[in-house]
Amino acid sequence: MSKRAKMTEPEARTTIVSSCVQFRIDYEQTKQFPIGKAVHSDVFSAGGHLWVIDFFPHGDREADKGEYISIFLVHATKSRSARANFEVSMMGRDGKPSDIRRTCKTFGISEDDDDSWGWYQFMKLSDVEKRFLKEGHITFACTIMVMDGSAIPVLVPPSDIGIHLGRLLDNTDGTDVSFTVDGEKFPAHRVVLAARSPVFRAELFGSMAEATMSSITLHDITPATFKAMLRFIYTDELPAEAEPEDSSVEMFQNLLAAADRYALDRLKFICAENLRAKVSADTVATILASAETHNCHELKKKCIDFFAVEENFKEAMFTDGYALLVLKFPSITAELKKRVKA
Repeated sequence: MSKRAKMTEPEARTTIVSSCVQFRIDYEQTKQFPIGKAVHSDVFSAGGHLWVIDFFPHGDREADKGEYISIFLVHATKSRSARANFEVSMMGRDGKPSDIRRTCKTFGISEDDDDSWGWYQFMKLSDVEKRFLKEGHITFACTIMVMDGSAIPVLVPPSDIGIHLGRLLDNTDGTDVSFTVDGEKFPAHRVVLAARSPVFRAELFGSMAEATMSSITLHDITPATFKAMLRFIYTDELPAEAEPEDSSVEMFQNLLAAADRYALDRLKFICAENLRAKVSADTVATILASAETHNCHELKKKCIDFFAVEENFKEAMFTDGYALLVLKFPSITAELKKRVKA
């Protein structure tokens, strides 16, 4: 995928050619690599030059003790110099890019010039495994912009609105409403909640009683769930404690229910995707019940397809979750039995 665009004045003489590639790595297979051993991407072209991306699952230097991953852009065309901007991000479990890094480098043709450029300490191994490992793989999204002229492009920093709004939530500056959940108090800002959720907008600025209340008591939600949802409303990201792979199914089910209740569609999608990855014989029944309750069609399909395998069905039907599924959704369990018999 490539595109050509002219830079605006005063650098209108410089043409930028960019290429975007996704570099997917079998992380489980590379975990045994020693420090300094790399995984190489396929050779690709950008701006008339050939490039390779080198990934080091345990870093490229003994000094870093193998605690970091490293990633570098390698200029494979030795006959011509090139000035390139290299942008790398890691794809999160929700399919969205995160932790964007950028650098700019002129690759020369003499023996003294470096033919690679990147980061020795791109990210700690522990963070990679907690936040980005999905089905045994990690994926980098890489963009290489090659400048045909000598001007240096202006790099626009990534959006930091979530960081600033998160600080606003942490410092409680200007809060004008609070929520009490099981005795725990959560200060917030009406305008932020209303901007993010149509349900909050109706409650806080409509004709409902909450519009005139400075403190609102909530039921049928836990403090931990409300805290995580509130953090997402302000930052558009799950809190750090909701990211590890061992986060419980119950946590994502509770957060899914809250997202559905307050019409937070992106959060609902993220929770459903996390639950999709956690479907097993022990969890499939409770996850299917959540999918049916909150109208998550893709998640429901994943669960039903899992149940359709006779071995999975025989194991899952003896769980407590399946007994509750039978009581709450008898029509679904009848459908499951037909699928298995078929």
